[in-house]
Formats: sequence, structure tokens, C-alpha cells
Amino acid sequence: MELLLIIIVTFFAGMGAGLGTGFAGMSAAAVITPMLVTFLGIEPYTAVGIALSSDVLASAVSAYTYGKNKNIDIKNGLIMMFSVLVFTIVGSYISSLVPSTTMGGFSVFMTFLLGIKFILKPVMTTKEAMKSVSAKKRIVQSIISGVVIGFICGFVGAGGGMMMLLILTSVLGYELKTAVGTSVFIMTFTALTGAVSHFAIGELPDLLIWILCIVFTLVWARIAAVFANKAAPKTLNRATGVVLVVLGAVIMTFSLLK
Repeated sequence: MELLLIIIVTFFAGMGAGLGTGFAGMSAAAVITPMLVTFLGIEPYTAVGIALSSDVLASAVSAYTYGKNKNIDIKNGLIMMFSVLVFTIVGSYISSLVPSTTMGGFSVFMTFLLGIKFILKPVMTTKEAMKSVSAKKRIVQSIISGVVIGFICGFVGAGGGMMMLLILTSVLGYELKTAVGTSVFIMTFTALTGAVSHFAIGELPDLLIWILCIVFTLVWARIAAVFANKAAPKTLNRATGVVLVVLGAVIMTFSLLK
């Protein structure tokens, strides 16, 4: 029974995380962590490590799929990634100096609201409109956005993928597929950094749970990324919106079960 429970929980955790990653560049930690903690009783720090390591391959395969379809802005993605990594450390340090906060729920609520936004107000920006922005302006925008995203992630401890998607589409004016592709490209490296540091500080998790989460997340991320790159913009907006709304609602429910 325990083995069956592990398979069921990791399957649905991986499915939710993979769909969120492939469709919206969402961090697997937002889905896998609460499910492992709630249903398998795994210590939160270890659960985050499992989620981050699951995120690495899922984001990498999603980034490969988006890149193959020319839906990644690698140059500005690298610039933003550097800013995100540096200011995540800054935000984390400042967070350690202030009283503990319950702002972790912020990323879950934002996931839900962002899903509604994509359903009601689709992102219909074209690649032609994206390219009309000067290279210099885009570099400055990428640095500033990376600083904001990194600081919030470090201070709050979550929400990187959602913050990136929101800023790339709403502030920087990216076309949705390119926004998600660039987001998963960045998340591949940020998740790898987080996973390595987690397991270096803590201990290795249960091997079966770890492998199952990685495999299920990878499979569903690949399925979602392939669909997303073939879908029409309006269809992709609605599919992404539905996935985010459902995941947001489910994660909020899990948080109440703790």
C-alpha cells in the first residue's frame, strides 16, 4: 500500500509540475513540495530539494523543445539569469534579517490570478512586435527585470517561474511562446543551482521518490512543451490559463490540509 501511495502521489505531483513547466515555465517546487509534504510526510527542506532536481531536467527538455522551434531569447535570457541569480542571494540574505513572513502563499495566489489573466486577456504579441524593441533597451530591461525577480524570489522563497512569465509577457512585451521558452531556459540553471546547494547542505532523499518525481515531471513537461509549440496563440493562452488556475487552486487546497 505504501508503494502504491508513493507511485500515485509522485505521478500526480510530476504531472502537475510537468504541465506547469512545459506550458508556463512554472517551478516544479510549487506543485511537488506541498504534495510530498502533505501526503508522504517528507520534511519540507528535502521536498524542495526533490522538486528543484525534478525541475532541472523538466526545464531543460522544455527549453530544448522551445529552442528547436525558435521560441527562446537566449542572449537576453542569459543576461536576466545572471541578474536573477545574484539578486536571489541578496534577497535571501535580507530575508534572513527580518522577521519570518508568510509571503510564500503569494506565489500560489499569483499562479491562480495569472491563469485567469491568460484566459480572459490572452497575450497576442507577435515576434515582429518583439523585434521592434531596440537591442540596448532590451538588455537594460532584462537586467532590471532580473534584479526584481531575483530579489523577490530570494526574499519570498518562491515564485520565480511565475514572476518571470508575468514580467516577460506584461512588462517586456514578449510573445507567449518565447516568454515561456526563455523562462524554462533560465529555470534550468536556477533549479540546478538550487538543487545542488540543497543536497550539499542537507541529506539525499528517498531514492525511489526522487527518481519517480524526476521521471514523471520530465515526461509531462515534454508532452506539454510539444503541445504548446504546435498550438495557436489563443489556444495556448487558454490552455496555459486553465493549467495555472487548476494548479493554483489545488496547491491552495493542499496548503489548507497541512
